[in-house]
Amino acid sequence: MAFWKLYYHIVWGTKNGRPFIIPVVEQHLYPNLVQRAAEMGAFVFAINGWLNHVHLVVSIPPKLAIALFVKDLKGASSHFINDRCWLDEQFNWQRGYGVLSMGETQRPFAEAYVLNQKQHHEQQTTNSWLERTADEDEGLTVPAQGMLREPGVVYQVGDELPF
Repeated sequence: MAFWKLYYHIVWGTKNGRPFIIPVVEQHLYPNLVQRAAEMGAFVFAINGWLNHVHLVVSIPPKLAIALFVKDLKGASSHFINDRCWLDEQFNWQRGYGVLSMGETQRPFAEAYVLNQKQHHEQQTTNSWLERTADEDEGLTVPAQGMLREPGVVYQVGDELPF
């Protein structure tokens, strides 16, 4: 077994931005997503959303590809919602998603952002980077002159976490 501390902020929306995550759906959807994530060995630190999208702050084991993790959550949850007939029409998620990685020191800020989703949308204080999703793989943009790199990180030796 490997040692790992991998944290992600994942967001995805309903197909065509439809406002399907109404209270009766939400109260069952979020526990369903948390349970399915746990079955895959992942841990959800925070989950919340708005009428047309969901956010998770999650730790996913390295044996799982993020794309397959999201695909499984989306597929299982859409089947769950449609099977319960809470909506008058078919529920579907959008094709894509957004994911950002973070260190352990950033996780509390991500959790707070996710837990306050409704307030952010009502007060229009959302962060566009944290709300971004895409149907196509946009990936990292590399400038013509070479690789894009962040400044080096100094890792400490001892009991201090390197984040």
